[in-house]
Amino acid sequence: MQPKKILVLDGHPADSSLSRTFAETYADAARGKGHDVRLVHLSEMQFDFDFGQGNYHDFKPLEPVLEQVLQDFEWSEHLVLTTPMWWGGLPAKLKGLIDRMFIPGRTFDTRNTTKIGLPAPMLSGRTARVILTSDTPGWFMRLIYRQALIRQVRDQILGFVGFKPTRFTYFAGASYPKPGHVDRWVSKIAKIGAAAA
Repeated sequence: MQPKKILVLDGHPADSSLSRTFAETYADAARGKGHDVRLVHLSEMQFDFDFGQGNYHDFKPLEPVLEQVLQDFEWSEHLVLTTPMWWGGLPAKLKGLIDRMFIPGRTFDTRNTTKIGLPAPMLSGRTARVILTSDTPGWFMRLIYRQALIRQVRDQILGFVGFKPTRFTYFAGASYPKPGHVDRWVSKIAKIGAAAA
């Protein structure tokens, strides 16, 4: 297998979490197979995650840490994002990272459009894997919530800037996992990381 340039983003705002464990597990497994991996922890980043009064013509200058992560996105061939689902969405700091960092001229082009009229993506040719944890059972996520967060992340965030396909790994019951579940989850992530998938 040709080595890949992989960005692993631990999207949990806490220092210790399942998301961090999964991110580190994936990164270690991928490195063990010879892939070039950059691992970033959201909890270690300090930035203003409020887009505020900005707009696409007058947005806040990126802090150095945001500029570095954006360069990591541009460098990558494959993105791995680990995150919990909170209140049906992404953690505020992770959403703020996206709001601040995914800017026109770097991640999408409002001056050029796709065939259906959307701004042209500028990070095309990349793939992604999202490892999502929640307390919502999988059947409820599919039937009642209609996978709203999955569709948002896949289509309206990552797909919008060019990451396709985006695959998902979903673990439910994350707050109080049953005995043995975390070990099985970690083993699954290690296999995915070894395959750089």
